[in-house]
Amino acid sequence: MSGDDKPKSKKRRLLSLVILLIALAVLALVVIIVISGIRSGTFSFKNLFSPRAPVFTVDEYSFEVGRDRAFAHTGGFIASVGSLGVQVLDSDGRETLRDSFRASSPAIIEAGDRFLAFDIGGGSVRVFNASQILSSIEAEGAVVSASINQNGWFCVVAQDRVSTRGTVTVYNALGAGTYEVNMASGIAFSAQLSPDNKNLAILNLIKAGSRITFYHGIDTSKDDPDFQFDYPDGLIIDIKYLTNTDLLAISTDSLFIVDRSGNSKTLYTFSGKRLGGYALCDEFITLHLYDYGIGHSGRLLTLSLDGVILGEMESDREIVSVSAHGNSLAILRSDGITFFNKNLEQLPISGDNISVTAANRVLMLSEDAALATSDHSAVIIRRDIE
Repeated sequence: MSGDDKPKSKKRRLLSLVILLIALAVLALVVIIVISGIRSGTFSFKNLFSPRAPVFTVDEYSFEVGRDRAFAHTGGFIASVGSLGVQVLDSDGRETLRDSFRASSPAIIEAGDRFLAFDIGGGSVRVFNASQILSSIEAEGAVVSASINQNGWFCVVAQDRVSTRGTVTVYNALGAGTYEVNMASGIAFSAQLSPDNKNLAILNLIKAGSRITFYHGIDTSKDDPDFQFDYPDGLIIDIKYLTNTDLLAISTDSLFIVDRSGNSKTLYTFSGKRLGGYALCDEFITLHLYDYGIGHSGRLLTLSLDGVILGEMESDREIVSVSAHGNSLAILRSDGITFFNKNLEQLPISGDNISVTAANRVLMLSEDAALATSDHSAVIIRRDIE
């Protein structure tokens, strides 16, 4: 090879690497938005309503937050985020909070008595309760994802806008940054903080698959991770702490638990199916699995948190969205909403089944009520209480 060819070869290799990293970043964003459903908060753990929680008394809510609305709820309040800001309504449909910020791809999640709204690909992050903004963050990079635990501590994953470096920042309940990790390799995808605020797990995409990086005792000044769990030739799309030490991982072909020492236990494998959606709650896990290449044909099943199958049924119609709460779940199809218990036994609808043909997401509000949402309406559907 001549002297002139060597620089050209080096440039080609560098260009190929840059293209690969950009493709991984795009894949991360697509997986977050399309598969995990984080834009609506539908697929997060829900321990939100005490036995004395307010009953939702209105059938239709009116939100004014712009386009691409997403919803979450806690403590009898429903929050929506859109392209123009956030808004919270109480169980009677009265506004308790409104805040404006621009978002091109809004998302919202909840935990405890708090909501966290953010702009995927932008920089805006808001943490708020039913009546006030608690934290307002402008990330330096492009926000990829965010999470919040029951104590109000939250994590923000951001990607540098001019390089491939990802940064994970942990904030306490007051909104002060307490810990930061700069990812040296791979694309930072999401981060979860344990319920006791001590352990941090970061999910990132690497050239050979997926990796979960664990930091134990994040109140220290350590820089190096305690353990790295590699998932070669596979794609992990979501992680969630079940306890202070055990982490549930959801991949495109299985569910498994990883403990703080890196030991893993498979709960369920679905390598012969395509994951269409899932819902997590404190009582069980719901999986929607498609058959490869056969239209909308597939299977819906529920599992206990230790992997025991609770219910299973075949489905030949499109399932738009699934949400779970307590011992119940709601399934939104193009022709309406159906309620089931955790054993997938169908439950009757209360009164007339309100038309939800325009709905694109269902969000369980309690074991007996669900919110069907679209860009133009938010309607409550109730089931009969046995």
